[in-house]
Parts: sequence; C-alpha cells; structure tokens
Amino acid sequence: MSRKVSWIGAFSILFLVLSASGCFTQTYGPQLGLMGYPIPISPYFQNEFENEAFQAEHYDRVAIMDPIPSNLDIQSLDPPSDDEIIRALERARPTAGGSPLLHTRYRNNIRITKHKLLDQVDEPRFYPGIGPAQLHHVHYLCKIYFSEKTVVGWPIPYTTENEQAMEVVYIDHDHFHRVGNVDAGPGNDF
Repeated sequence: MSRKVSWIGAFSILFLVLSASGCFTQTYGPQLGLMGYPIPISPYFQNEFENEAFQAEHYDRVAIMDPIPSNLDIQSLDPPSDDEIIRALERARPTAGGSPLLHTRYRNNIRITKHKLLDQVDEPRFYPGIGPAQLHHVHYLCKIYFSEKTVVGWPIPYTTENEQAMEVVYIDHDHFHRVGNVDAGPGNDF
C-alpha cells in the first residue's frame, strides 16, 4: 500500500513542478487547467469537419427569395455547380476512405451534363417559421462521365480500368418565394 501511495505522491509532485514551470503556466486570461492545452486531431477528421461545415453553409440551406412579380416568367436559380455535383457523387459513391496499397479508386477525365427535369411553383400557403410563401420546385438530372481506375493491392494485386464509367445524380434546388398578399379563402386564417 505504501508503494502505491509513494508513486501517486511522486507523480503529483512531478505534475506540480512541471505545471509551475514557465512553459506550462499562463499569467493572463481564463485558466482551463489541463483543458487549456491543445489536443492533436488527425488531419482526416479535421478535413471531414471542414467538408461538413462547407456543405452545410453552401448547399444544405433552403433559400427564401423575394415574391415573384406577376408580369415576369418564373425562372429558377442557377443550375447546380460542378462542385455541388461532385460532392453529391462523393456522398453516394466515395473514392476517399480506401486504404492505400490495399484498395484505392481514382476518377479522371470528368465531364458533367446538367438537365432540368422540373421547374414549377406551388400555390401560396402558410409555412411555420416562414409565413405565407410559395415553394418553387427545381429538379436537375446530372450525368457524370469519367474514367475510373481501381487499384487493389492485397491479397492479389490487380488494377481495373473503366474508361466509360457514368454515374447519375439528382439534385433538388427547391426554394421559397415570399408572398405579400395571400388569398386565404374561406375557413383559413393565416
């Protein structure tokens, strides 16, 4: 029992000496104790956090636009960007996450075609949190043509190449248009 106490005491004194040295102490700002020191994070997880934040900021939000003027033809937003299409393809069929020297997939010579499938506006209605608005449906069919190379290194090394690979991605750019004066009709109180 005395050996255990002596080891705990020795580590306590060592910790106090190291924490009292100039490298470990701060003389200003909040004191967080051991939580004040940086904890290393793998670059893989850091990259994943940054990708999720970029996706949420640029592509996962639903826009609320101004009302549609009655004298103009309804136009949708811009077609999806190539970056948005490639990100959607990576979520559906990722190339990353393979193990180097075990299984790796590459995509080269990428060509993208975009086709608008649907562009219509619903009737005005009340949406909680938004108010009276119209939902504008815009759907795109995106075809991605590429050459794919798959390298497998274990147990038997081999490489496959598909020069005419194609994937299809559907992207929705639904958004809202505010409505200034909604005709609620009888029995509906907006």
